[in-house]
Amino acid sequence: MRALRISLVAAALALLATPAAHAHVLHTVTPGETLWTIAAQANLTTRTVAAYNGLSEDANVVLGSTIKVPSIAEGQAALAGSPSPAGGGAQVAAEPAALGAYVVRAGDTLSGLAAQTRVPTAQMAYMNGLEPTAQLLIGTVLKLPTGAAAPARASQPEPATRVIPQANPLPTPARLDAAQVSVLAAQHGAPGALAAAIAWQESGFNNAMVSPANARGVMQILPGTWDWVNSNLAPAPLDPASAADNVRAGSLYLASLMRETGGDARLAAAAYYQGLASVQAVGMFEDTRRYVDNVLALQARFGG
Repeated sequence: MRALRISLVAAALALLATPAAHAHVLHTVTPGETLWTIAAQANLTTRTVAAYNGLSEDANVVLGSTIKVPSIAEGQAALAGSPSPAGGGAQVAAEPAALGAYVVRAGDTLSGLAAQTRVPTAQMAYMNGLEPTAQLLIGTVLKLPTGAAAPARASQPEPATRVIPQANPLPTPARLDAAQVSVLAAQHGAPGALAAAIAWQESGFNNAMVSPANARGVMQILPGTWDWVNSNLAPAPLDPASAADNVRAGSLYLASLMRETGGDARLAAAAYYQGLASVQAVGMFEDTRRYVDNVLALQARFGG
């Protein structure tokens, strides 16, 4: 009997020591990696890893960003269309591509890109946290105006490396959860569940995330938006390295969009993704509609 008890205890300890079958692994993208190489290292298909992260199979992963490598069970669930960040509820479609994303090719200049997309050089520099006279390194990720025509070199292959402009807010290795985002949002005038839905859709609550359009952190704030929020909405200077302050900035911005849209969550979410002026001028793009549908489905899961 004593031997049996020892065997049962040993078995229980072994179970406790075994990683949960549903626990994904976080992988930080290093130079030269692609979605395919990350998937291959885990003996998974590119489609599986892409589906689990809400990406397309041909998406370019950004140096320093975090990719979730799923277990087999999680990967199968994602392929079946049932990833569940908050458990149950409506299905959420794959994340649409970042609007205005561009990777600098050889020969590109800030003034040249600004001219091609018909905005002042100073405006493009401000939005990306750059000086108007900055020299662009090949592989630099930039946000171009939403809806602008593709630059002349956009048809050329993208560089294998990615360069993130040195600007605020800073991507830092921190994570929040839905409850933390909701509380911070409510404290700054934004609907908690809506902010949590946007934060999950944008970054999976990962403050280390940098998008292909140069947006950073939990709420995926562009450098220009960060500066604008700090200058016009924040009651005190926000810490660019803080995940909580990234959410504060995103929440202050979202609250301002809610005011501008008369409290319409659908329009506010669209404006967060596409830009309010663009939504008001031309309506929602198809990618924006998909983004908004995702956000509203997630909002219901997060209690909104």
